[in-house]
Amino acid sequence: MFEALASFFSLIVQPAYDLTGSWWAAIFLFTLFSKVILMPLSVWCQKNSIVMVQLMPELFRIKCRYYGDRETIEEKQNELYHEKHYHALLSLIPLAIQVIILFGLVDVIHSITDSGAPGTEFLGLVPIESGGASLIMPLLAGLSAVIMGWASNHINPLQREQSRAEKNMTNGLSIALSLFLGFYVVCGMAFYWVCSNLLSIAVQALCNVIVKPRDYIDYEDLNKARDEFNAIEEATKGDRKWYQPDPLARRAKADYKRFFKVDGKHLVFYSESSGFYKYFQGAIEWLLNNSDVRIHYLTSDPNDQVFDIAKREPRLIPYFLDQKRLITLMMKMDADVVVSSLGALDVYYIKRSYVRKDIEYIYMCHHMTSMHLTSTKEEYDNFDTVMCVGPHQRRELRRMEEVYHTPRKKLPKIGYDLLDREIADYEAMPKVAHEKPVILIAPSWNQDNILDTCIDDMLGRLLGHGYRVIVRPHPEYVKRYRPRWDALVERYAKVPKDELVFEGDFSGHSSILESDVLVTDWSSIAEEFSFTTLKPSLFIDTPMKVTNPDWEQVGIEPTDISLRNQIGRSLDPADLSELEGVIDDMVSNPASWHDRIRQIRDGFIYNLGHGGEAAGEYILREVLAKQEGKDITAAGAMAENGGVRDGR
Repeated sequence: MFEALASFFSLIVQPAYDLTGSWWAAIFLFTLFSKVILMPLSVWCQKNSIVMVQLMPELFRIKCRYYGDRETIEEKQNELYHEKHYHALLSLIPLAIQVIILFGLVDVIHSITDSGAPGTEFLGLVPIESGGASLIMPLLAGLSAVIMGWASNHINPLQREQSRAEKNMTNGLSIALSLFLGFYVVCGMAFYWVCSNLLSIAVQALCNVIVKPRDYIDYEDLNKARDEFNAIEEATKGDRKWYQPDPLARRAKADYKRFFKVDGKHLVFYSESSGFYKYFQGAIEWLLNNSDVRIHYLTSDPNDQVFDIAKREPRLIPYFLDQKRLITLMMKMDADVVVSSLGALDVYYIKRSYVRKDIEYIYMCHHMTSMHLTSTKEEYDNFDTVMCVGPHQRRELRRMEEVYHTPRKKLPKIGYDLLDREIADYEAMPKVAHEKPVILIAPSWNQDNILDTCIDDMLGRLLGHGYRVIVRPHPEYVKRYRPRWDALVERYAKVPKDELVFEGDFSGHSSILESDVLVTDWSSIAEEFSFTTLKPSLFIDTPMKVTNPDWEQVGIEPTDISLRNQIGRSLDPADLSELEGVIDDMVSNPASWHDRIRQIRDGFIYNLGHGGEAAGEYILREVLAKQEGKDITAAGAMAENGGVRDGR
């Protein structure tokens, strides 16, 4: 076979030599001729590569949907390849043909060198044996592979969309093969390989003209799908080196297995960290006291307080999961009801189960304000139930369903257990008049918040004027902008503690309950403070926190805006000349605010004083409906048509 190939190749090389008088030029022209002859195959490979890139968005979504489940991912990928007629091995055909050409070219080169014609000696040298000047050929072969790899990363439609690791592997193999050939074959064949590598760049450029990738590939969709997958990868990536043991990973692995060893799980809660237990607390305590349901509690915090609480409550079963196992576990969830305060279900890396399609997913609010301004547009779309704090949230969610054409959810009238408990704590506190009125500055962490815009002006006006000021940053601000926070604390290090305190412990809420006036920007702590203490909040109109850019389409003014001048006053951060006067008036006339805020609160919150009970009752009804095989919409309808405690 190879003798026949050599005879055929000689019919091309010899005329090329006769034309040019150079065997090197003849080998180049032979390489060029082979590229032209194989151009239809190159175009076919181009089309196949474009098919693969067209599939990439769906492949990324498969990887997101079944993250961590390698077997399912491979199964779904193969199904997609079969459906779209993608041939994964087709890209190897050009390489296979190159190797076949090499074998056929061996005899051609030897026939040239054996002739003894002047100038042919170098063609027949093998660098690994001859050394000397012949060593230039493996270097040229390796360099040509480097150039081809760089070019392919930019113009090959498939290779340019591969990950860095995939590009490095592809180019690394090409460079290694080129170096190997350069050392172990005769220089004439190595020269052919150099020419082939460089001409491949021109072939790819021509293929891009014949079959333009942009005419077939939706790059916007591809980038969106890739970003979603990269977000998952980033979320699961740790700082630990590959050689370091990870005790938390072992713990998460053990808890992951333990979770799936339990059959017939009816109720699961998921918490991002220990601080989120307070939003579930009332419902969990009611369920433990009024039912025999076992509560499986997933947390991403290895030090979550739930592990200590579970020591006293045998029916509360906690599990620690790192991000990677959490993602996989959620996709394989097999419970009846799942409760979470983490939104954007099935939008980012936390997905609905693909194992069970009838799970009831319940969203429990961790704020009292509106649903369409500071939440993402898709925040609640994929939940079956959203537990509403008050009538404003039900009204907004129903309108969002109409405007955004999203599925209709159950919106039970629940209330806000955290507020109930804070009110109870406040009412149980001894009320002591402060010698110095306490002003709590508690801003949000979003861009251009109080701490980044006007804190120095504010403190300059308040310090030394008979107030005790407490600055309580959002925990996320300290986490993200630690140098800014440290610099602020350092600037005021010499101010006496009876005038200024920087609060770094966020576990309690005593400073909130004991303050006389709250100063904030767009933080929902204002509702927490004013609805608990019935004292006013002072709002600084920094740039508004907007997470949903389409919020105005809903046509309802968010309570984040409307409440500002109902439970307090608003000031421009560029002009704080009224700051002291407004605060003095608020401190001096608490009664004028007390009844006004109470009236607003009573119409703003469902089931005031019984939010935990309402949440627990609703969850239990959903669990029982699942167990009894009833249509769960019947349970939801009870809440839809009045909720518990007469809809309050």
